[in-house]
Amino acid sequence: MPGEQRFASTESHPDSILFFRSEEVNANTEFLAHSHGWGQVICVKSGVFALNIGGQRFLAPCGFAIWIPAGMEHSSYNRRPTRFRSINITARFCGGMQEQPCVLNMGAICSAIVESCFERNVMVPIDHADPRLCRVLVDQLSVAPVQHTWLPGSDDKYLSPVLQALEANPSDNTSLAQWARRVYTTERTLARRCNQELGMSFSEWRQRLRFLYGISLLEQGKTVQEVALEVGYSSASAFIAMFQHNAGTTPERYRRG
Repeated sequence: MPGEQRFASTESHPDSILFFRSEEVNANTEFLAHSHGWGQVICVKSGVFALNIGGQRFLAPCGFAIWIPAGMEHSSYNRRPTRFRSINITARFCGGMQEQPCVLNMGAICSAIVESCFERNVMVPIDHADPRLCRVLVDQLSVAPVQHTWLPGSDDKYLSPVLQALEANPSDNTSLAQWARRVYTTERTLARRCNQELGMSFSEWRQRLRFLYGISLLEQGKTVQEVALEVGYSSASAFIAMFQHNAGTTPERYRRG
């Protein structure tokens, strides 16, 4: 049975622009459906964080963040351990943020401000300088590059069983043509559904899935060779090339960082 974590309500500090929280989540932990009176940016520090927001599914790897608008119901169930920090923005300061949930690519300025606050244990900015610093943080978050989802899902009758099977086993190398036969359609139809429903090709979607799960395995201390095989690559070099394409760095440098 998965572990279950009930959301404990936290005061939203109405006199402050925002407040911070930090949390480590064990494997098989569930946050039940809830909502906040404030906007929330979930900054993933390790692992891959999964959220269901307003009926839509979001996954974000380390270095990315998920934006949850104020009042929007969300829940999560994470199969693997993960660590995250949340930036909880008082509703009246959310005007410049995206109206819909999305994945944000945190920039250097955002990361530096958040790190500074946590290093100094400033969970609620109340003195003369920190509120100004956090206004800059919110301004930077409002213009951060947006990906509406890192790994999109679909309820399509042909695609859904394929995506679910691959998430359960990212190393599965079954071809698109073989999947099409299994779900009783043609390769052309399935390829078209991928582009329509996911906004990308089947091969790109599977590569993103393998990148996400590769991050989790690297953080568990597995070697690059072990990770490559576990996510479906026949060689470490092929995995390294894919990883560098998605992360802009090698697996070893990512792990050291």
